[in-house]
Amino acid sequence: DIGGTTARCGSSADQNGIAGLAAPVGWAANRSARLMSQGAELVLPKGLIVSVQAPAGSPMRDPDVIAAMAEASLRNGAVGVRLESPEHIGAVRQRCPKALIIGLWKRTFPESSVYITPGWQEISAVWSAGADVVAIDATERPRPDGQSLAELVERARLELGAPVMADVDSLANGLEAARLGCQWVGTTLYGYTEATAAVEPPGWDLLGPLRQQLPAGVGLICEGGIASAAAAAKALQLGADAVVVGTAITGVDLQVQRYTRELQKPVTN
Repeated sequence: DIGGTTARCGSSADQNGIAGLAAPVGWAANRSARLMSQGAELVLPKGLIVSVQAPAGSPMRDPDVIAAMAEASLRNGAVGVRLESPEHIGAVRQRCPKALIIGLWKRTFPESSVYITPGWQEISAVWSAGADVVAIDATERPRPDGQSLAELVERARLELGAPVMADVDSLANGLEAARLGCQWVGTTLYGYTEATAAVEPPGWDLLGPLRQQLPAGVGLICEGGIASAAAAAKALQLGADAVVVGTAITGVDLQVQRYTRELQKPVTN
């Protein structure tokens, strides 16, 4: 059950693929059946989802390091992990066959500011690597090659059977993503798009309206700017089903830089 708090690391001898896709070693081949058993709605487990990512060039970006951080997160109570790139998804799926994995792939294109799983190639690769849910940019910004959000969500459902998490920046975009068929909606891009550049995450102002207006079966995730356990608890109090925390837990590079900058400031008496 991907929706249970028992999603932990373990071994698996089943290395078969699903729907013709090559599966990483250790990826249990009953993924599609496990997801379909939830019915039309994919149950979102309540609690903490840890975003295990590292910037380009960092030694933390090694797949084995990412997989170790993911395992540590799951062992200590996280209900799932959010991972970037097919390589990292595959590494964690091999090490933690039973983990709930939200997968994405950040890729940049000169003609578009959309970079979180921007197109069909990225969606297919993330799903093939072993993600349980594919996270995509679900803002209204133009996508590379003129691909439409509606088409991508529909293809993910029909061709892959892949549940989709919508990373949004506004109430309107969250509601539209749910209308298009996204099972989960996250406040991930609040404060990170051109339209929301003047605001700072977390998206506290989005949670209440989204909770009130999203269809009952759509999961709501608070993501972005959660820097403390108290803030994570506040997100649940405001209506989120789950909270994604990244930098505050796994962002070694950014956290060390922050401490270093602070300690380098002149000392005043």
